[in-house]
Amino acid sequence: MLIGCVFAAMAVIADMSGKWAGTFNAPDGNQYPLTYSFKIDGSNLSGTLDAGGMTVPIDSGMVKGDDVSFSVSVQGTTYSHKGKYFSAGDSIALNVSFEGNKSHLLLKRAQ
Repeated sequence: MLIGCVFAAMAVIADMSGKWAGTFNAPDGNQYPLTYSFKIDGSNLSGTLDAGGMTVPIDSGMVKGDDVSFSVSVQGTTYSHKGKYFSAGDSIALNVSFEGNKSHLLLKRAQ
């Protein structure tokens, strides 16, 4: 029974692989369209973030159950991301932390 639950959880997270898009609302009121490309390998998450014409790699990516965490560094600033993958709604909710600020980001599967 436990093995079946583990395989089911791994299958759900594997569904997170692919492209996801959302809009980051910065504390200064600016909005930035973002596209993440995720690849899941066991509990490791890798991929890239495309934003404003630049592509940066995802660092320190991990998945555990439906919990997701990773960081990206853009122009010397590291943005840590922690959140949840919701397979039923095909969305990812992330809390993004940077320079003492926090913001919420909702990603939907990109077409």
